[in-house]
Amino acid sequence: MTHFKNTLAAAASGIALLFSTGAHAQEQSTPTPVASATAPAADVEMGGPALWKLADEDTTIYLFGTIHVLPKDTNWLSPTIDKALDSSDVLVTEILMTPDLGAKTQQIIMEKGMLPAGTTVRSLMSEEQKTTYETAMTKLGMPVGAFDRFEPWFGAINLSILPLMKEGYSPEEGVEKVLEAEAEEGLQRAALETIEFQMGVFDSLPQEAQVKYLIEAAEGIDDLKPMIDKMVAEWIEGDADALAEMMNTGMEESPALMEALLYDRNANWAVWIDDRMDQPGTVFIAVGAGHLAGEKSVQDLLEARGFTITRVQ
Repeated sequence: MTHFKNTLAAAASGIALLFSTGAHAQEQSTPTPVASATAPAADVEMGGPALWKLADEDTTIYLFGTIHVLPKDTNWLSPTIDKALDSSDVLVTEILMTPDLGAKTQQIIMEKGMLPAGTTVRSLMSEEQKTTYETAMTKLGMPVGAFDRFEPWFGAINLSILPLMKEGYSPEEGVEKVLEAEAEEGLQRAALETIEFQMGVFDSLPQEAQVKYLIEAAEGIDDLKPMIDKMVAEWIEGDADALAEMMNTGMEESPALMEALLYDRNANWAVWIDDRMDQPGTVFIAVGAGHLAGEKSVQDLLEARGFTITRVQ
């Protein structure tokens, strides 16, 4: 299971999870957070999350890897990050967190994420898979039929975040939320993607890959939180190499998922950044840390395009 725990954790730090927009099943009752048995990330010795920069004579772009869900009071802000954000003309995130995003997401789910009438997600599983899935749902305090009407990717996302929320992690404490609160009034906002695109990434996965994602998420609910704890600790320390190693271990076991969630999007963003370097100004880009670590990272792709990337924290 190690490879898939890492895959889930990489996914959690590599996409603006749909839970950030309230995109959970209407039947669902989110468990109340409880105290974590593991030392919180805020207690880890601070080094500072990694921050990179590329610049020419009239353009500067900062690249900051984020964690979309964090425990309350996680302390990661630094003078270097504050200075970079304050000097920027625009804050760019994966998606724009507009007031209507939750309602919009629910609408998209009803359009994209529903199974055909007469089909349930459990009808796509073998008996062994069904037992694993129902056991996980029961552990989380969820009705076993909560996601029956939805395509497998939707249940997989929920099972990839509910164990964290149960242990005190929250999208409201995520890095993007903090950056938006810290940003000076009048700072322009932009996004690399739309919520329609992000949901389409999951929806476009082959059904077999979706079911595998869901079942392995169910198998990993007890291990996900400790793995994320370790990744958050490495992120706060600023050890990008260790973070990449944790994320990359065994990822070849889930190639379709990682290609869709990380590599294809990294390539799109490298093109976006290349084009943006042709315009003057200072840009602060905040995206999931999984995109800025390891092979095929955004930095790797930019360096292949001839840019020099400098780490500033």
